[in-house]
Amino acid sequence: MEPFKKYTGVIAALDTANVDTDQIIAKQFLKSIARTGFGEHLFHDWRYDASGKPNPEFPLNHPSAQSASILVARNNFGCGSSREHAVWAVQQYGFRAVIAPWKASGQDRIPAFADIFRNNSMKNGLLTVELTEDQVEQIFQAAAAQPGVQATVDLDTQTVTVHGPQKLVFSFEVEASVKDRLINGLDDIGISLKYAGDITSFETRHNAQMPAGQ
Repeated sequence: MEPFKKYTGVIAALDTANVDTDQIIAKQFLKSIARTGFGEHLFHDWRYDASGKPNPEFPLNHPSAQSASILVARNNFGCGSSREHAVWAVQQYGFRAVIAPWKASGQDRIPAFADIFRNNSMKNGLLTVELTEDQVEQIFQAAAAQPGVQATVDLDTQTVTVHGPQKLVFSFEVEASVKDRLINGLDDIGISLKYAGDITSFETRHNAQMPAGQ
């Protein structure tokens, strides 16, 4: 998969929490057995009206968002079913990173991303960035003040920089294993191939017709 190291792109601001996978990619578009062609159907029920025409009120249909490649949303993005197609749709539309905030709710912590969506993103090279509510609110305000504003997501330094009228820089956390995987562009197969020499050595010593140890 394509490595993610440092990327600059236009922000698309989706001011919605609890965006579930059925809204990201509706069930009627899951019939294909291929892993391509999902981007055009991203947020289909929101992007288009009942007649199939683009909804001018939807943020991704605004002229300033046409070239957007960094998506900013509210908490619990990607909740709902476990469909991996949701990640494919986000990527194939053109987004390289999704930014969302975690939220405190009493004694609970509502995450920025649903666990399964976040794990599927990691395995497909889509970077998910979790910030605080205040930090994400500042990004929304910057996007509203300057439509088409760009941001740089630097995985090496673990920072998000918004290039608005007032420069904003935020740090984010990421697991070391996830960072290594994304920077080096390693999917599950790629990680296995890192041990190709050990696998080959084992196979040359082990008779596949006999149980291990015999």
